[in-house]
Amino acid sequence: MILDEIIKKTKEDLKEREAAFSMEWLGRSLAFNARAPRDVRPYLTSTPQEPYRIISEVKKASPSKGVIREDFDPVAIAQAYERGGANAISILTEPHFFQGNLDYLAEIRRYVSIPLLRKDFIVSKYQLLEALVYGADFVLLIAAALSTSELKELLNYTRHLGMEALVEIHDKSELTKAIAAGADIIGINHRNLQTFDMNMNLSYDLIPLIPNGKIIVAESGIYEHGQLEDLNKAGVDAFLVGESLMRQEDVESALKTLKNG
Repeated sequence: MILDEIIKKTKEDLKEREAAFSMEWLGRSLAFNARAPRDVRPYLTSTPQEPYRIISEVKKASPSKGVIREDFDPVAIAQAYERGGANAISILTEPHFFQGNLDYLAEIRRYVSIPLLRKDFIVSKYQLLEALVYGADFVLLIAAALSTSELKELLNYTRHLGMEALVEIHDKSELTKAIAAGADIIGINHRNLQTFDMNMNLSYDLIPLIPNGKIIVAESGIYEHGQLEDLNKAGVDAFLVGESLMRQEDVESALKTLKNG
Protein backbone atom coordinates (compact mmCIF):
# COMPACT_ATOMS: atom_id res chain seq x y z
CA MET A 1 0.00 0.00 0.00
CA ILE A 2 1.32 3.45 -0.95
CA LEU A 3 0.78 5.00 2.51
CA ASP A 4 2.90 2.27 4.10
CA GLU A 5 5.66 2.87 1.54
CA ILE A 6 5.65 6.60 2.21
CA ILE A 7 5.80 6.12 5.98
CA LYS A 8 8.65 3.64 5.65
CA LYS A 9 10.66 6.05 3.50
CA THR A 10 9.85 8.93 5.84
CA LYS A 11 11.28 7.03 8.81
CA GLU A 12 14.42 6.18 6.86
CA ASP A 13 14.92 9.84 6.01
CA LEU A 14 14.35 10.82 9.62
CA LYS A 15 17.24 8.66 10.81
CA GLU A 16 19.56 10.46 8.40
CA ARG A 17 18.36 13.94 9.34
CA GLU A 18 18.53 13.27 13.07
CA ALA A 19 22.08 11.96 12.65
CA ALA A 20 23.06 15.16 10.84
CA PHE A 21 21.18 17.62 13.07
CA SER A 22 19.99 16.49 16.48
CA MET A 23 16.69 17.54 17.99
CA GLU A 24 18.67 19.52 20.58
CA TRP A 25 20.45 21.38 17.77
CA LEU A 26 17.11 22.16 16.13
CA GLY A 27 15.76 23.43 19.42
CA ARG A 28 18.71 25.78 19.90
CA SER A 29 18.18 27.21 16.43
CA LEU A 30 14.76 28.47 17.53
CA ALA A 31 16.55 31.29 19.33
CA PHE A 32 17.16 32.82 15.91
CA ASN A 33 13.54 32.57 14.76
CA ALA A 34 12.20 36.04 14.05
CA ARG A 35 8.53 35.07 14.36
CA ALA A 36 6.15 32.99 16.43
CA PRO A 37 3.48 30.80 14.81
CA ARG A 38 0.06 32.37 14.40
CA ASP A 39 -3.26 31.13 15.68
CA VAL A 40 -4.74 29.64 12.51
CA ARG A 41 -8.29 29.24 13.81
CA PRO A 42 -9.52 32.71 12.75
CA TYR A 43 -8.12 32.11 9.27
CA LEU A 44 -9.96 28.79 8.87
CA THR A 45 -13.31 29.48 10.54
CA SER A 46 -16.23 30.20 8.22
CA THR A 47 -18.05 33.49 8.87
CA PRO A 48 -21.05 35.15 7.19
CA GLN A 49 -18.66 37.73 5.74
CA GLU A 50 -16.27 35.09 4.39
CA PRO A 51 -17.94 31.67 4.33
CA TYR A 52 -15.41 29.88 2.12
CA ARG A 53 -11.93 29.70 3.64
CA ILE A 54 -9.31 28.32 1.26
CA ILE A 55 -6.05 26.53 2.06
CA SER A 56 -4.30 26.65 -1.32
CA GLU A 57 -1.65 24.01 -1.90
CA VAL A 58 1.84 24.34 -3.33
CA LYS A 59 2.26 20.90 -4.85
CA LYS A 60 4.50 19.80 -7.71
CA ALA A 61 3.58 16.11 -7.98
CA SER A 62 1.67 13.22 -6.44
CA PRO A 63 2.04 9.42 -6.47
CA SER A 64 -1.22 8.98 -8.38
CA LYS A 65 -0.86 11.78 -10.96
CA GLY A 66 2.91 12.20 -11.35
CA VAL A 67 4.17 15.71 -12.07
CA ILE A 68 1.25 18.13 -11.86
CA ARG A 69 3.10 21.33 -12.73
CA GLU A 70 6.32 21.50 -14.75
CA ASP A 71 6.94 25.26 -14.36
CA PHE A 72 7.10 24.97 -10.60
CA ASP A 73 8.15 28.11 -8.70
CA PRO A 74 6.90 27.64 -5.13
CA VAL A 75 7.41 31.24 -4.00
CA ALA A 76 5.70 32.74 -7.07
CA ILE A 77 2.80 30.30 -6.70
CA ALA A 78 2.40 31.13 -3.00
CA GLN A 79 2.41 34.87 -3.73
CA ALA A 80 -0.22 34.38 -6.43
CA TYR A 81 -2.35 32.42 -3.97
CA GLU A 82 -2.15 35.22 -1.43
CA ARG A 83 -3.16 37.80 -4.04
CA GLY A 84 -6.00 35.50 -5.09
CA GLY A 85 -7.51 35.47 -1.61
CA ALA A 86 -6.11 32.32 -0.01
CA ASN A 87 -6.57 32.18 3.77
CA ALA A 88 -3.63 29.83 4.28
CA ILE A 89 -1.12 27.95 2.17
CA SER A 90 -0.35 24.22 2.32
CA ILE A 91 3.20 23.30 1.33
CA LEU A 92 4.12 19.73 0.40
CA THR A 93 7.49 18.94 1.99
CA GLU A 94 7.62 15.17 1.29
CA PRO A 95 10.45 14.73 -1.26
CA HIS A 96 10.17 11.23 -2.74
CA PHE A 97 6.53 10.77 -3.69
CA PHE A 98 5.38 14.41 -3.96
CA GLN A 99 8.67 16.08 -4.98
CA GLY A 100 8.33 18.49 -2.06
CA ASN A 101 11.07 20.12 -0.03
CA LEU A 102 11.28 21.49 3.49
CA ASP A 103 13.17 24.49 2.10
CA TYR A 104 10.01 25.56 0.25
CA LEU A 105 8.47 26.29 3.65
CA ALA A 106 11.27 28.64 4.71
CA GLU A 107 11.39 30.34 1.32
CA ILE A 108 7.65 30.98 1.18
CA ARG A 109 7.57 32.20 4.78
CA ARG A 110 9.69 35.21 3.76
CA TYR A 111 7.28 36.36 1.07
CA VAL A 112 3.72 35.77 2.28
CA SER A 113 1.86 36.93 5.37
CA ILE A 114 -0.86 34.26 5.71
CA PRO A 115 -0.47 31.03 7.75
CA LEU A 116 1.50 28.11 6.36
CA LEU A 117 0.73 24.41 6.74
CA ARG A 118 3.54 21.85 6.62
CA LYS A 119 1.90 19.03 4.70
CA ASP A 120 3.89 15.86 5.15
CA PHE A 121 3.70 12.42 6.69
CA ILE A 122 4.54 13.33 10.27
CA VAL A 123 5.40 10.48 12.60
CA SER A 124 7.77 12.08 15.13
CA LYS A 125 8.31 15.13 17.34
CA TYR A 126 11.44 15.86 15.34
CA GLN A 127 9.35 16.71 12.27
CA LEU A 128 7.16 19.02 14.36
CA LEU A 129 10.21 20.90 15.61
CA GLU A 130 11.46 21.10 12.02
CA ALA A 131 8.13 22.56 10.97
CA LEU A 132 8.41 25.31 13.59
CA VAL A 133 12.03 26.11 12.70
CA TYR A 134 11.21 26.35 9.00
CA GLY A 135 8.21 28.63 9.53
CA ALA A 136 5.02 26.58 9.76
CA ASP A 137 1.99 27.81 11.68
CA PHE A 138 0.23 24.45 11.59
CA VAL A 139 0.97 20.90 10.52
CA LEU A 140 -0.83 17.92 9.03
CA LEU A 141 -1.31 14.84 11.21
CA ILE A 142 -2.77 11.85 9.38
CA ALA A 143 -4.91 9.63 11.60
CA ALA A 144 -4.37 6.60 9.32
CA ALA A 145 -0.62 6.77 9.92
CA LEU A 146 -0.77 6.96 13.73
CA SER A 147 -2.28 5.14 16.69
CA THR A 148 -4.59 7.12 18.97
CA SER A 149 -1.84 7.47 21.58
CA GLU A 150 0.71 8.57 18.95
CA LEU A 151 -1.74 11.07 17.49
CA LYS A 152 -2.49 12.51 20.92
CA GLU A 153 1.21 12.76 21.81
CA LEU A 154 2.09 14.53 18.56
CA LEU A 155 -0.94 16.81 18.80
CA ASN A 156 0.00 17.82 22.34
CA TYR A 157 3.61 18.49 21.32
CA THR A 158 2.42 20.55 18.34
CA ARG A 159 0.49 22.78 20.72
CA HIS A 160 3.41 22.86 23.16
CA LEU A 161 5.42 24.41 20.31
CA GLY A 162 2.70 27.01 19.73
CA MET A 163 1.33 25.51 16.52
CA GLU A 164 -1.93 23.73 15.69
CA ALA A 165 -2.65 20.56 13.72
CA LEU A 166 -5.01 19.74 10.90
CA VAL A 167 -5.92 16.15 11.74
CA GLU A 168 -6.83 14.28 8.57
CA ILE A 169 -9.36 11.47 8.52
CA HIS A 170 -10.79 9.16 5.85
CA ASP A 171 -13.51 7.21 7.67
CA LYS A 172 -15.58 6.90 10.85
CA SER A 173 -12.94 4.97 12.82
CA GLU A 174 -10.33 7.63 12.09
CA LEU A 175 -12.80 10.34 13.12
CA THR A 176 -13.23 8.54 16.45
CA LYS A 177 -9.44 8.47 16.81
CA ALA A 178 -9.13 12.19 16.01
CA ILE A 179 -11.80 13.15 18.54
CA ALA A 180 -10.23 10.94 21.23
CA ALA A 181 -6.86 12.59 20.60
CA GLY A 182 -8.36 16.06 21.08
CA ALA A 183 -8.31 17.39 17.50
CA ASP A 184 -9.89 20.82 17.02
CA ILE A 185 -9.33 21.09 13.26
CA ILE A 186 -10.54 18.02 11.38
CA GLY A 187 -9.79 17.48 7.70
CA ILE A 188 -11.98 15.07 5.76
CA ASN A 189 -9.94 13.76 2.83
CA HIS A 190 -12.16 12.51 0.02
CA ARG A 191 -9.19 10.62 -1.44
CA ASN A 192 -8.36 7.22 0.06
CA LEU A 193 -4.62 7.23 0.76
CA GLN A 194 -4.30 3.49 0.22
CA THR A 195 -6.18 3.17 -3.08
CA PHE A 196 -6.41 6.83 -4.22
CA ASP A 197 -10.12 6.28 -4.93
CA MET A 198 -12.32 9.36 -4.42
CA ASN A 199 -15.51 9.51 -2.38
CA MET A 200 -17.01 12.98 -2.65
CA ASN A 201 -19.87 11.99 -0.34
CA LEU A 202 -17.52 11.38 2.57
CA SER A 203 -17.86 14.86 4.07
CA TYR A 204 -21.66 14.59 4.01
CA ASP A 205 -21.44 11.18 5.72
CA LEU A 206 -19.02 12.19 8.48
CA ILE A 207 -19.94 15.79 9.34
CA PRO A 208 -23.07 14.79 11.33
CA LEU A 209 -20.78 12.71 13.58
CA ILE A 210 -18.38 15.58 14.38
CA PRO A 211 -18.96 17.41 17.70
CA ASN A 212 -19.90 21.09 17.65
CA GLY A 213 -17.07 23.59 17.89
CA LYS A 214 -14.65 21.81 15.57
CA ILE A 215 -13.26 23.48 12.46
CA ILE A 216 -14.03 21.23 9.48
CA VAL A 217 -11.83 21.18 6.38
CA ALA A 218 -12.80 19.38 3.16
CA GLU A 219 -9.82 18.01 1.23
CA SER A 220 -9.36 16.67 -2.33
CA GLY A 221 -11.64 16.80 -5.35
CA ILE A 222 -12.55 20.47 -4.96
CA TYR A 223 -12.59 22.29 -8.29
CA GLU A 224 -15.68 24.52 -8.60
CA HIS A 225 -17.52 27.14 -6.57
CA GLY A 226 -20.73 25.13 -6.35
CA GLN A 227 -18.94 22.50 -4.30
CA LEU A 228 -17.91 25.17 -1.78
CA GLU A 229 -21.53 26.30 -1.46
CA ASP A 230 -22.90 22.79 -0.95
CA LEU A 231 -20.21 21.66 1.47
CA ASN A 232 -20.38 24.88 3.46
CA LYS A 233 -24.12 24.34 3.93
CA ALA A 234 -23.26 20.88 5.29
CA GLY A 235 -20.87 22.40 7.84
CA VAL A 236 -17.48 22.76 6.13
CA ASP A 237 -15.45 25.82 7.14
CA ALA A 238 -12.40 25.55 4.89
CA PHE A 239 -11.27 23.79 1.75
CA LEU A 240 -7.81 22.43 1.01
CA VAL A 241 -7.34 22.75 -2.74
CA GLY A 242 -4.24 21.66 -4.60
CA GLU A 243 -4.29 19.85 -7.90
CA SER A 244 -7.19 21.72 -9.52
CA LEU A 245 -5.42 25.05 -8.91
CA MET A 246 -1.91 23.82 -9.71
CA ARG A 247 -3.04 22.75 -13.18
CA GLN A 248 -4.18 26.30 -14.03
CA GLU A 249 -1.83 28.64 -15.85
CA ASP A 250 -3.04 31.61 -13.79
CA VAL A 251 -3.49 30.30 -10.25
CA GLU A 252 -4.42 33.72 -8.89
CA SER A 253 -7.35 34.10 -11.25
CA ALA A 254 -8.36 30.45 -10.80
CA LEU A 255 -8.47 30.87 -7.02
CA LYS A 256 -10.58 34.03 -7.26
CA THR A 257 -13.04 32.22 -9.52
CA LEU A 258 -13.21 29.23 -7.20
CA LYS A 259 -13.71 31.32 -4.09
CA ASN A 260 -16.06 33.99 -5.43
CA GLY A 261 -17.93 32.16 -8.18
